[in-house]
Amino acid sequence: MTDEILDQNIENKRKQLIFRSWHRGTREMDLIMGSFADKNIAHFTEEEIKLYDDVLQMPDPDLYDWVSGRKKPPADIMNAVLEKFIQHDFVAAK
Repeated sequence: MTDEILDQNIENKRKQLIFRSWHRGTREMDLIMGSFADKNIAHFTEEEIKLYDDVLQMPDPDLYDWVSGRKKPPADIMNAVLEKFIQHDFVAAK
């Protein structure tokens, strides 16, 4: 594949991730994940995009517990993007 096609594929993936972040199913998680995606996805590397895609597969109740500080995520699923998400200040991002 040419670099132009790879860049286009990555941009399409970014758009998909942003859309999925804003359409989680619960309004709270839409706001939290959507604002995180809007702020960060444009700057993510290809590897970070893959890691965020993994985060989007996680259940809303777990993500909410982690971002609200109620619980800590299991060490075996913690990665740099999940850590960045947990530290995201979604209130200031509005």
